[in-house]
Amino acid sequence: MTIKIGLVSISDRASTGVYEDKGIPSLQEWLGRTLMTPFTLESRLIADEQDEIEATLKDLVDYQNCHLILTTGGTGPAPRDVTPEATLAVGEKEMPGFGEQMRQISLNFVPTAILSRQVAVIRKQCLIINLPGQPKSIAQTLEGLKDEAGKQIVHGIFAAVPYCLDIIGAPYIETNEQIVKSFRPKSAVRPASSQ
Repeated sequence: MTIKIGLVSISDRASTGVYEDKGIPSLQEWLGRTLMTPFTLESRLIADEQDEIEATLKDLVDYQNCHLILTTGGTGPAPRDVTPEATLAVGEKEMPGFGEQMRQISLNFVPTAILSRQVAVIRKQCLIINLPGQPKSIAQTLEGLKDEAGKQIVHGIFAAVPYCLDIIGAPYIETNEQIVKSFRPKSAVRPASSQ
């Protein structure tokens, strides 16, 4: 079964054409390098409006049948940053570990990481994760930190995504272990022929 992924870039300026959106292209490129499983994408570029964000997330889950949604932008402390509020409003279960780990990873690079308010939730059989707005930060939080020899120092959040999707009944996905080694208990790993 092919996984369907929703990509949502949330930016007042990019959505009105003031500048080019970099979030969705960055996510498309990263997923293309990382996922070994076939996937399709549904992309949306919208403004920082809570009602619009909520409606977009509901549409992607309830009508477009996405199994994973990655949002970028709108997670800071500014008055217009309402992505976490919209995400929590549509979620059925909060998954706080994702936000905690993203901030932990980002603190290795910038002290202002504590100002980030990313959250993750489950709605039906879909995992929704708020990512940072900058392409470099997106890759860092997804992949984690590696030393100069390529050894993982701090796990990125995407290592936990495939198993989370298994648990909620979404399609089984595999990753390129050179980029992200996904973690599953041995009992949850499927042989290549049974996928």
